[in-house]
Amino acid sequence: MSVTLIEIPVLEGPNVRLEPLSREHLPSLERIAYDERIWRYMLTRVTNCAELETWLEAALTARATGHLPWITVLRGQNGSEDRVVGSTRFLDLDLRHRTVEIGHTWLSPTVQQAGVNPEAKLLQLTYAFDTLNLNRVAFKTHHENLQSQAAIKKLGAQYEGTFRNHNIAPDGTIRHSMWFSITKEEWPEVREKLEQRLRHFLAH
Repeated sequence: MSVTLIEIPVLEGPNVRLEPLSREHLPSLERIAYDERIWRYMLTRVTNCAELETWLEAALTARATGHLPWITVLRGQNGSEDRVVGSTRFLDLDLRHRTVEIGHTWLSPTVQQAGVNPEAKLLQLTYAFDTLNLNRVAFKTHHENLQSQAAIKKLGAQYEGTFRNHNIAPDGTIRHSMWFSITKEEWPEVREKLEQRLRHFLAH
């Protein structure tokens, strides 16, 4: 299948910047990527530099199948330096049918309650709906990952169903994948609520 590669943009908000993933980001990712909590529900495990390099190369290679990988940067405040805190990407971008999935998202546990994820999602959703004019953005997560399910629902995504026995995890257990989506018709309300959440974070 032929995939049209598009340039991965820098997406920037008040506190978060999404930059196109590159090999130059490896040292910054090494500082945060080995926390086992990050990979508990993922289909990849990263515990050392070799595995992180494999993960990075796979992310870059996946561009050929419609993936757009970013690193997530927390912008420095009051003179502090910017720092890499995670990664996220578009999966299976289909410009003909105007659909995409947001996934492979992980963050350092140190920033998981700091408003980074909702701001990053607002940046990605705005790019998907307002720039690329997509009709649908999907999310999927492990059936046991209650934190991820709650975060996706809080974005305003609607539960669509579960793919049973969908994957085999690195530890050999079976993963059922729970699917959610936001459509272009729902986007204005989703955007308004996300912007309200972010104003609350900025005010505190």
